[in-house]
Amino acid sequence: MDKKKKFILGLKKKKRFTLSERHQMIQEMISSGCTKREIWLKYTKETTEHGELLRWMRQLGYNDEFPTGSHNFAENNILMTKKKTNQTKAGDSFETLQLKKRILELENKLKDAEMKAIAFSTMVDIAEREFNIPIRKKVITKPLKK
Repeated sequence: MDKKKKFILGLKKKKRFTLSERHQMIQEMISSGCTKREIWLKYTKETTEHGELLRWMRQLGYNDEFPTGSHNFAENNILMTKKKTNQTKAGDSFETLQLKKRILELENKLKDAEMKAIAFSTMVDIAEREFNIPIRKKVITKPLKK
């Protein structure tokens, strides 16, 4: 009876790995190309590793040597930011979308009006130069009397 262990549900004693065992596990994972789950299952006979290997890699300085971790994270991060912007656009209300559309229309009309004003001004300049006649009205600086 004394030799039997008492198990409390949900509580397992974690196996502690030495520093050299941790290095060995990480080196094997990097060199063999196995997944973290496969390596963890091989050494502990447990199916879930709860981020232990990644934590050890960070502590021991293996971040740059692990080929799939950092590159995939960077690519996924770019994709995730694109998805977030698309989701916010889809999440906008109908009124907001209408207002944005109206703003774009008004900006385009403003650009057209500015280009027309420049064209008319250029046309007047050319006409004044070619025909030697003043077309523009002179601005009077005297105050108006009432």
